[in-house]
Amino acid sequence: MEDLNLEFNWPILDTIAGGKSALDIPGLEIDSQTKATTFLKTYGFDCEKQKDIEKLWYYHRRSIVLMTEKLGYSLGDIPEELVDRKKLLDITKLLFYSSPKNHYSVELQKWSCALLRCIHVFVHAENDLFSSYSEDIQHQVLSDFQKFIYHDGQTHKILLTDIQNSQDASKESIELLHFQSKPFKTSSSTVIKLLARPDALAMKIFDRLGVRFVTKDIFDVFSVLRFLLDQHLISFPHTMPDQSSNNLFPVKLFMEAVQIMKENKMEKKDTQAFLKSFLRDHGSQYELLRKANDQTHSEFKFIKFITRKLIHIEKDGKRMFSFFFPYEVQIMDEEAYENMNSGPTSHDSYKKRQIDSAKIRLFSKNT
Repeated sequence: MEDLNLEFNWPILDTIAGGKSALDIPGLEIDSQTKATTFLKTYGFDCEKQKDIEKLWYYHRRSIVLMTEKLGYSLGDIPEELVDRKKLLDITKLLFYSSPKNHYSVELQKWSCALLRCIHVFVHAENDLFSSYSEDIQHQVLSDFQKFIYHDGQTHKILLTDIQNSQDASKESIELLHFQSKPFKTSSSTVIKLLARPDALAMKIFDRLGVRFVTKDIFDVFSVLRFLLDQHLISFPHTMPDQSSNNLFPVKLFMEAVQIMKENKMEKKDTQAFLKSFLRDHGSQYELLRKANDQTHSEFKFIKFITRKLIHIEKDGKRMFSFFFPYEVQIMDEEAYENMNSGPTSHDSYKKRQIDSAKIRLFSKNT
């Protein structure tokens, strides 16, 4: 009679067939050097190659710095044998310390798991196409928008317009209060974001790069969107619908409002008061589109979407290869922008919530 093997590593099995993140398992199951080196080789690092070992130590240092300088832990909080390379000696010891079956102290297991979680996310954050081609990506994405941003030296206004045909009265020109290109996220900020959001994977960080348009009013928010489409600054088939948010003004309600504005031949100066009143009276009929994000305050009002740009990498004038890269576009009015810079919707408050969530994630399965 054949013996039936009923032993399974349930937490790890759950990451493969249950949709759980590897960051959320309580520990590894590594109890021999052979298992440790084989695990790392499959993961992508060959312990027989000094270059790979040094790379792991590099991620170890980055993780210690992240925990102490970004997440607010002190070096004294972390067991010294995990911090000091001279005491740890072998990077594979982290794998042993993190494995519950080896019966190391609770502190060693807890902190080694936290370090491995940070290391894992750093590995993913620094080994993607953006890390290798950030300059090409930024230039090809941002230059398209910058061609249509005009700073009027006489009026000191910022205009979104077709600069080459700016004298053509038929061409749309929209006054902006601000145009901002979001600096690409550093590895540290990417790691914190990934740790803070259980649903976020390295390949799903879509806002490493982005642009923000701030308009005077709600109507101009939609005018900017129309301009981007009419001028083919964005390609709507490349938009990722599941990443879009619009808690500023529902599209269908805006369609109804525009029809009324047409019938009444409304002037531009009257649109803001009308749209705010129309939203207040009829907004409950439509559900706002908001992608779930525990760190973003619900009162942060904007239209946000992720679209993709086909990036072309050239060498010596010849195209080597191409790939799609996602980036974020935010459009908001003046009121939303002012709220974003103060109170619970401010960027500082958002970052604090993100850090708090990341710290909980680091230790949630080891306490």
